[in-house]
Amino acid sequence: MKSKKNMLLVLMSGVFLLSATAWISTSKNNLAVHAPKPAPKVQRYLYVVTPGIRNYLGYGGHGIQVFDIDNNHKFVKFIKTGGLNKKGKPSNVKGVDVSLSTNCIYISTLEAIQCVDITTEKVLWEKEYEGGVDRISISPDGKIIYAPSLEKEFWNVLDAKTGDLIKKIVTNSGAHNTIYGPDGNYVYLAGLKSTMLNVADTKTHTVTKQVGPFAADIRPFTINGSQTLVYVNVNGLLGFEIGDLVTGKFLHRVVVEGFNIGEVKRHSCPSHGIGMTPDEKEIWLCDGANNRVHVFDNTVMPPVQKTSILVRDMPGWITFSVDGKYAYPSTGDVIDVKTRKIVTTLEDQDYNDVQSEKMVEIHFNGGKAVAAGDQFGLGQVKKVAKN
Repeated sequence: MKSKKNMLLVLMSGVFLLSATAWISTSKNNLAVHAPKPAPKVQRYLYVVTPGIRNYLGYGGHGIQVFDIDNNHKFVKFIKTGGLNKKGKPSNVKGVDVSLSTNCIYISTLEAIQCVDITTEKVLWEKEYEGGVDRISISPDGKIIYAPSLEKEFWNVLDAKTGDLIKKIVTNSGAHNTIYGPDGNYVYLAGLKSTMLNVADTKTHTVTKQVGPFAADIRPFTINGSQTLVYVNVNGLLGFEIGDLVTGKFLHRVVVEGFNIGEVKRHSCPSHGIGMTPDEKEIWLCDGANNRVHVFDNTVMPPVQKTSILVRDMPGWITFSVDGKYAYPSTGDVIDVKTRKIVTTLEDQDYNDVQSEKMVEIHFNGGKAVAAGDQFGLGQVKKVAKN
């Protein structure tokens, strides 16, 4: 009788062990099935539009050269674009910007604006505008384009989805460079025939303020994230000037020390190109005659010159990666902001040098564009620190 009981206990133990093992195995399978998938890695690409140095095809051909920021800026692909003049030749690219809401990259040329779908890489539309087009800027919500005529009297305000004209803003300033403010309330309009920076209210699309006068006509410029300061290049100056966007007053003139003003190949301006690191701690300035980028400490006012970096050609523009790690002068040099070292240079699929004054960073997640940088080196500190 005792042996039968022992046998029954052994059998029951075996059944329990099998059940427990099966439950554990099933639980593991369920955990495997329901375990969250790792988030897809964000891909960061630099879109470099050419011909972005006048109409010179030797700096990258005609189209968009795409580079992988996280893979030492290696060439990824080439995207064909429109932008031919009436003779069928590639026209100078004047500006580039991105709208996430329309999922498009916009390229302005001397005559027109083309809208390219980021996903399909097809040109959705291309429209010519009265007076031509210079460097455009798109609203933070991606719905409105401010398009300067080509050094003429006015800006065109456009619907980003269709390219249709909404309004014309007449400034009589030689329309040229344009920055849509980060808060979307104001657009900053710089004409190269005026010493005053015009500020337009985006609710009415009218000029409501002016900043200046500066010492000479305004060329490239940048602003801080809180939209209180503007840093401008002006004709005849190896350096930059600063204005107060709130009061409209001129503040400071900063001259590069240790270098002479010399002849420049393009733009007829000693310093054509200025940008601010995203953290707003430094100003980086182009020096066309000396093939240098000068770095200034922007934590003091006026900013103080710190160092200079030799680049491979004449710089005519500069911007930064969204994370502030890299500086992108138009020469195609990629500079590590922290070490000041050139870490690589942009090359196309045939290892030819790529240079352009028109480039923008786009981030992708799961193949969808989810973030974008800006062609201007804008500050990204949105609030002024309180003492």
